[in-house]
This record gives sequence, C-alpha cells and structure tokens, in this order.
Amino acid sequence: MRLRARNLCKSFGPQMVLKNVDLDLDQVHTLAFIGPSGGGKSTLLRIIAGLEKPDNGTLYLNDREVIYSEKALMAHRRTVGTVFQAFNLFPHLSALQNITLPLEKVHHYYPAEARQVAETMLERFGLSEHGHKPPAQLSGGQRQRVAIARAISIRPKLLLFDEPTSALDPEMTAEVLEVIEELREEGRDLVLVTHQMGFAHRVADQIALLSAGRIIECGPPEQLLDDPRAEATRQFLAKILKY
Repeated sequence: MRLRARNLCKSFGPQMVLKNVDLDLDQVHTLAFIGPSGGGKSTLLRIIAGLEKPDNGTLYLNDREVIYSEKALMAHRRTVGTVFQAFNLFPHLSALQNITLPLEKVHHYYPAEARQVAETMLERFGLSEHGHKPPAQLSGGQRQRVAIARAISIRPKLLLFDEPTSALDPEMTAEVLEVIEELREEGRDLVLVTHQMGFAHRVADQIALLSAGRIIECGPPEQLLDDPRAEATRQFLAKILKY
C-alpha cells in the first residue's frame, strides 16, 4: 500500500478536527493510527474510506487520487472494507443476510452467488451455526467477526478498522485481534485505529500518532513506541503505558 496525504483539513462546524495533515508512506501493509481521543484518528480513517469528504487537501491511495465527488466515491467505497467499533450490522437481518445484502445491492452479485460467498465467510470465521441469528442473539465478538466477514466478502483492496475492540471485553478483544492478525499475515493491506499498543507494536509496519488534528510523529513501531522523538508522543505513551 502507498498512502499519501497533502494538507488534509476537516472541520465540523467551528471545530477543526484535522489540520493540514501530511503523510507519505510506501510499501506499507499495516498502518496504525494511535493518539488521544478527539485527536482526529477516526475522521482521517473515514476520509480514507470515502465516508467523509475533506474540506481541503488531497489523498492518494496506491498513486491514484481519491476524488470526492459522489460518483467517484461510490466506486472508491466498493474497493474498501470498513469495520466499525459499533459493528454497524443491520439489526433486523440475520448474520448471513448482513453479508449478502451489500454483495447483492452494491456489488451486483446474484442471490445464489452472494449466499455462497457469505456461507464461505461464516465458515471461515467459525460462525456457520450462527448464520440464521440476528445480531441481538450474537456475542460482541461474534458480531464483530460478522462485520469483518462482511468487509472481506467484497474482496477489498484495503481493510479499515476503527477501534474494532473498544466495545468488547478482554476475552472477545483477544478473539477479534487474532482474526485481524491472521488477515495481516495473509498480506492484506490494513489501516486501523487502535488503543491496543501491544497489538499495534506487533502487527503494524508504521504507526502514526495523531493529536489535536495533526500527525505528531510517524515511524515503525520499534522507533515510535520504544524510542519516540516527539515530546507529545512521549507524554501520550507515558499516560497510556504508565511509563
């Protein structure tokens, strides 16, 4: 994955959430965004996903500019799988239907083909016996695995995870992180927002710390987490890791 951002800005009303964000990364399979709450991590992830439009600046993914017109964004979103912290499953549909719906309505699969793909995904993530259940009858870890299965089913070029374990207890967190690590080992390109520093250290090629709408520091885990250069990074890690 090659990812370049130039002077990205985003405001919501009077609040400026991203302030001239610059990023230039090449040959990265896993990028992790860390930083304090409200620092702009999720907003930047949503801009990469094409779910938010920047006010200013440009974004290039694999040397192609992301064009923020509605027509271009529809095509872009079809190439990106996004997993949210709140699962974002349709409560009135079964686990199986949550996977088949976007395949049929967005990617124009025939129903039988969509069902075959969905059943394969559910089997892969140990959910075959739960395919008929609505989200309310699934555990948090199971719901997040359905969300990951749905994201993968569209064969995305890029997978995005927005704090995928923040709503889970420790046992379910470990379960979901193991799934994400398996995806990384398959060579998939991932971008994730996380507060799991140990996990980020283990799986990320590059880590970027965002604070107050800016990228304070970006580098490989052994540099940014073990020997941070910026004082703001050291302060954040001291608070999180209790150095």
